[in-house]
Amino acid sequence: MIYVQLRRYWRFLTTYLFHALNRYWRLLARYLRPQWLRMVLLALILVGTISVQVATPLVASYFIDQATSGGDLRNLIILALLTMVLALAGQGLAVAETYVAENVSWTATNALRADLVAHLLRLDASFHTAHTPGELIERVDGDVATLARFFSRFVVYVLGNGILLIGVLGLLYHVDWRVGLGMSVFVVLALTGMLRIRAVATPSWAAERQASADFYGFLGEYLSGLQDIRSSGAGAFVLRRCAEVMRSWLAITRKAQMWGYGLGATSQGLFALGTAAALALSAMLFTSGTLTIGAVYLIFQCTEMLRQPTEQIRNEVQDLQQADASMARVEALLNTRPRVIDGPGVALPPGPLAVEFENVSFSYAEDAPVLRGVNVSLAPGRVLGVVGRTGSGKTTLTRLLLRFYDPVAGTVRLGGVDLREVHLSALRSRIGLVTQEVNIFHASVRDNLTLFDDSVPDEQIRAALDTLGLGNWLQELPCGLDTQLLPDGAGLSSGQAQVLACARILLLNPDLIILDEASSRLDPATDRLVHTALERLLEGRTGIIVAHRLATIAYAHDILVLEDGQVREYGPRLALAADPTSRFAGLLSVVTEEVYQ
Repeated sequence: MIYVQLRRYWRFLTTYLFHALNRYWRLLARYLRPQWLRMVLLALILVGTISVQVATPLVASYFIDQATSGGDLRNLIILALLTMVLALAGQGLAVAETYVAENVSWTATNALRADLVAHLLRLDASFHTAHTPGELIERVDGDVATLARFFSRFVVYVLGNGILLIGVLGLLYHVDWRVGLGMSVFVVLALTGMLRIRAVATPSWAAERQASADFYGFLGEYLSGLQDIRSSGAGAFVLRRCAEVMRSWLAITRKAQMWGYGLGATSQGLFALGTAAALALSAMLFTSGTLTIGAVYLIFQCTEMLRQPTEQIRNEVQDLQQADASMARVEALLNTRPRVIDGPGVALPPGPLAVEFENVSFSYAEDAPVLRGVNVSLAPGRVLGVVGRTGSGKTTLTRLLLRFYDPVAGTVRLGGVDLREVHLSALRSRIGLVTQEVNIFHASVRDNLTLFDDSVPDEQIRAALDTLGLGNWLQELPCGLDTQLLPDGAGLSSGQAQVLACARILLLNPDLIILDEASSRLDPATDRLVHTALERLLEGRTGIIVAHRLATIAYAHDILVLEDGQVREYGPRLALAADPTSRFAGLLSVVTEEVYQ
């Protein structure tokens, strides 16, 4: 009977454990293998903890029997001292276990966070368009934080507490087989009930994690548009929408938490019944003279000890409910493949790069083409001005050069090389991009200009700022290049932020420069200053300037007019401006009339 009970329990425990491990083995092995020494140490500490936990009540029961039967005082003192040593050893092992487990947990989860961030950086722009920053932050931080205990304690704790349960049950069988059999039944019933509840509760926890990601996505979206919300008086709408999102999150979380409480109630209720039954049986056996008072104490302590490992296994199961959802979301993110695949590594030619679009078509969504059959060829060292109405595809055209997207049809070449044949890092190191929206990081002026490249000398940075007319601004800063800038450029004017973005291009020294409405936020004086610097920068380099303000493309060699994603006009700027029938000349005449009006 004892063998049958233990065998059933062990099969039950190992089946559950190996099911969890098989499902997530690759993730566990990847992040725990480098820490195998710590995992071995954690296992040894747990073995020591189990040994202390089993030995302590056994020594105490001997002490009670010796004391009640008039045992030798010397033996009683030894047993008392041994009990104290075991108690202190248990506390020391608990501290050591916490220290090692937390190290394992943080090392593993930080490595996973780093891999997720690196993976997000590799995903193409279409993925980031479909997911809000708040949602991705919740996945990288919130979901990974949920896995912390799974990485550090799950395997060791489930195995260790399973061994502890078997050890305590074996001790109960040693005292009296009837007590051991009764408690074995209660343990198996409790664990079976918990696993049943876990299977039903996992979808609720998955929904809770998704609701959390939705809330943080909503929060990030509206906080980024705070000025527009305030200026348009949409605060009431945002608060109402926030209440709706939180109300939905509350309902989902409440359901998931109720399943968690169900786990606790199941185990506590069953063990309350088991404790009562064990004490009743012990009282009967003590009255009949079968058990000593020390054995009754041992049974009581073992019954309480059974509660602790079962509760810990329950906690691991409850954590696994949340980890299941988080693990699935993390795996789904890691398994998301970028649509833009890195090229085999064909080298681009040195010097200014020729640009060629051959029958290029592109769309963000089906049946909504943004570019259609674009054919453009720009010689090395020439500057192309791209004009057209909003939505005509100007910005999209430049993003294809950086391979933020790949065309649906056609080929984009730089220096005669298909971009799909070039390493992404090599391609983007040869292109400098300045957009209307400037990202200023919460870092020093130096790091904002070099983008955290420590190899750029300070003299080169100061020379770039002097070229763009920010030399005096730099001298006025309290700590010079070490001055910390606030996030999103707080404390900087729009013009200063734009000029800093242009300084990045000067330091990058690329062979192709793309300016996408780069001067639209500058005042006329700063605009002229930047244009003068950029004109010198463009000498000997290929350039593409996207602009609504035609004055911005005054030094472009060629003009491309886009309408509805198609090339309506392309040719030398001076020739098009001199042709009264050209679309570009028409645009110039409209601008001239507006100026004189």
